[in-house]
Amino acid sequence: MASPAFSCLLLLVSIFALAESGSVGLNWGRVANDLPPPAKVVELLKSQGITLVKLYDTYDGALTALAGSGISVVVALPNEQLSSAASAQSFTDSWVQSNISKYYPSTKIVAIAVGNEVFADPNNTTDFLVPAMNNVHASLVKYNLSDISVSSPIALSALQTSYPTSSGSFKSDLVEPVIKPMLEFLRKTGSYLMVNVYPFFAYTANSDQISLDYALLKQNPGVVDSGNGLKYNSLFDAQVDAVYAAMSALQYNDLKLVVTETGWPSKGDANEVGAGTQNAAAYNGNLVRRALTGTGTPLRPNNTMDVYLFALFNENQKPGPTSERNYGLFYPDEQKVYSIPLTLEQLASDPNNASKAQVPTAPMGQTWCVANGKAGAKKLQAALDYACGKGGADCQPIQQGSACYNPNTLEAHASYAFNSYYQKNARGAGTCNFGGAAFVVTQVPEYGECDFPTGY
Repeated sequence: MASPAFSCLLLLVSIFALAESGSVGLNWGRVANDLPPPAKVVELLKSQGITLVKLYDTYDGALTALAGSGISVVVALPNEQLSSAASAQSFTDSWVQSNISKYYPSTKIVAIAVGNEVFADPNNTTDFLVPAMNNVHASLVKYNLSDISVSSPIALSALQTSYPTSSGSFKSDLVEPVIKPMLEFLRKTGSYLMVNVYPFFAYTANSDQISLDYALLKQNPGVVDSGNGLKYNSLFDAQVDAVYAAMSALQYNDLKLVVTETGWPSKGDANEVGAGTQNAAAYNGNLVRRALTGTGTPLRPNNTMDVYLFALFNENQKPGPTSERNYGLFYPDEQKVYSIPLTLEQLASDPNNASKAQVPTAPMGQTWCVANGKAGAKKLQAALDYACGKGGADCQPIQQGSACYNPNTLEAHASYAFNSYYQKNARGAGTCNFGGAAFVVTQVPEYGECDFPTGY
């Protein structure tokens, strides 16, 4: 006889399977010089139960390794080739033969992303997008591959307004030249809109206004849309529905969208508020649960939630801030950065702890006080002067030559001083405010090699 725990697991999996649920895939980026060979990556994907993966090109090593794996693959035609793809179908004919037909159907290619966040491309490739999409589709039809969808991932920066969610609209200078023709193409070909959604960007830029729990899909009071009265329990849902609202405003409310990138960094620079392992585990873990066991969004409750997490690995050669190199679920040695469920079975085996991170955590109730980088240099400096002066904070460690002098920034020094004041005052109510220049965090602050005390 099966044990009660095992029977419960089977029941949960059965319930989830009977309902039409969403899907979770991973983005396999390769901007790194220390990643495992493609064959090992595919074995890793299979061991984790991953059945969907998205590439940023048509790398032969990856497509060859994926053959016979049963994993559905989204490939990409890079922005650099949009001009050629738009200019002549002969180019896309050749491209499809060399990059799709060569691998299909052994490699289960299900969609082609034509370009990536083209509207934000500094090389001004926007005008080439829709002609390129049309030519790629025509080539697929020519070679009897029309079951493969064609779309193009857009960034939320394509929106002119996104708050309140119901007022979502595309940038006016994009609507007639490219948005409407693209949406018409998607409708005509039975495809869907690809959208890259990052609540982390909105949170880190507006952490004084956006609740962290709201951004991490945790329990929170929610936000009611003033335009239509719908209640949002997560920033993710609100951002997705802003895109749906923008499409509806153009009379394309029949189109579906797939979130082709979303994620949260496990590490960031001092000014990247919210970056951290526990937050990354919470966001991605809760989003997996949201996609696999939830309904659609408030605006589109009957649509499934299909997402591709960014990213499979930390990629050490990505330019930009520290966060850019720390979105991975795995290190290059295939060890987990943190542990979250990725499938229904994994969720069912631990149904109440989708976002439990297997990483070092702070003792229960432990908190720190850090500077609010958006408060401005003048306010931060005044608060720092008070904390180190009349406030009685221990500021010796941030003096030149001392352990916490580096990083030598106002925000880092203020964070140390504010935390010292906060801890010395027994973390009392109101002792981590400094006129809006500081806020409480539940994760250990990371500023260089400095250790932030929790008591004096």
